[in-house]
Amino acid sequence: MKTFILLSALLFVASPYIFEKCELAQLLLRHGLDGYRGYSLANWVCLVEHESGYNTRVVGRNRRGGKTVSSDYGIFQISSTRWCRDGQTTRRRNTDDSCGRSCQDFINENITDDIECAKKVVLPQGMNAWYSWKKKCKQSTLTKFLKECDV
Repeated sequence: MKTFILLSALLFVASPYIFEKCELAQLLLRHGLDGYRGYSLANWVCLVEHESGYNTRVVGRNRRGGKTVSSDYGIFQISSTRWCRDGQTTRRRNTDDSCGRSCQDFINENITDDIECAKKVVLPQGMNAWYSWKKKCKQSTLTKFLKECDV
């Protein structure tokens, strides 16, 4: 019985939080992302949908030659190459504009730190920093991302 309770507790702690689209839109709006650096709220929601599917615990591995060279963390898929420290990325760029956080900070339910880091990511490159935004959102009509949301 103790084993069952322990396993249940571990599964609960490790389970992802997946935002509803409109819930996320409201949160991003409250944190000032609508119009931030010239990008509408719909751009941010589109980005999150295509990067993480609104899942706060996603970790994407970037591989070359069968080895993981870097990883992307959380709802915005923050890269360990430049923006956070994961202790595994070997060719990490040491930059002053890093978010200065452990990558593990970006894979939990509280996305306030994720939002602050995403604001830093967008400064030098705009949303072109995210491949999925360039491929799926940049040239798209984005009204569908907020259509049913009251924002």
